[in-house]
Amino acid sequence: MTLYTTSPEVQAALDAGNPVVALESTIITHGMPWPQNLEMARKVEDTIRENGATPATIAVMDGTLHVGLTDEQLEALAQAKNVAKLSRADMAVCMAQGRTGATTVAATMIAARLAGIGVFATGGIGGVHKGAEESFDVSADLQELAQSPVTVIAAGAKAILDLPKTLEVLETLGVPTIAVGQDDLPAFWSRSAGHAAPLRMDSAAEIARAQVMRAALGLPGGQLVANPIPQEAEIPHEVMAPIIAQATADAETHGIRGKQVTPYLLQRIFELTEGRSLTANIALVLNNARLGAEIARELCTIRGELA
Repeated sequence: MTLYTTSPEVQAALDAGNPVVALESTIITHGMPWPQNLEMARKVEDTIRENGATPATIAVMDGTLHVGLTDEQLEALAQAKNVAKLSRADMAVCMAQGRTGATTVAATMIAARLAGIGVFATGGIGGVHKGAEESFDVSADLQELAQSPVTVIAAGAKAILDLPKTLEVLETLGVPTIAVGQDDLPAFWSRSAGHAAPLRMDSAAEIARAQVMRAALGLPGGQLVANPIPQEAEIPHEVMAPIIAQATADAETHGIRGKQVTPYLLQRIFELTEGRSLTANIALVLNNARLGAEIARELCTIRGELA
């Protein structure tokens, strides 16, 4: 049974031992409208290429798991309707039914592990939702970070979450949470929300060495690399906090639950910030793509030295 297929560009990079960076696809199908979603996806891929690595956008299309999309496939996905949002629980079902689905952080990590890709750049990870003590709404992304040996570069957990509880769960699961170049944990649209990061590293080389060391020690799982949004693009926490509170209250009022919570909140925050949140989101994704390419290059260098 063939579990996945690779694009010609990605397969050539893997065969040559060159750096590859995985990318999720829910940001394309559920993050913004056509044609801005395609423009953004192409820009992220080009950023990775410009920084010396090969992008591998991951998605399930007509039941086939694709690790890397051709430009034609990327355009088709950006226009597709009724696309499932896939995580660990429903990825195999989508494939078995021959459907199309976009991969979340957890599903992208699973595909990256299958293909032997050790670095994944995204916007923000899921985590513990506010009110989880009642709803038990905790993202599968956290468990996946504890299982799949992939370094995930994000601008922290999404700021709509309960960040202290998310940090506690990551610590319990043994996932290193590393802030890049600062002591505070980044909070997606904001460079800080006032929570100290458990760990700090200041270079891609350090982060790559830590990933190699985890593997050498036989430790399962990956690393969460929290890369702060560029200063010129951030929306400060004191501005975002009341907006997030309003969006969360609106979700409660409308009975939004489960997988619909995050898309609803992001859309509502987009409306309340008059589009500023989307501009910031694009900036942080591009920033994470650049760092992802650097880390992937450093990993290749280290592995070459160890060979």
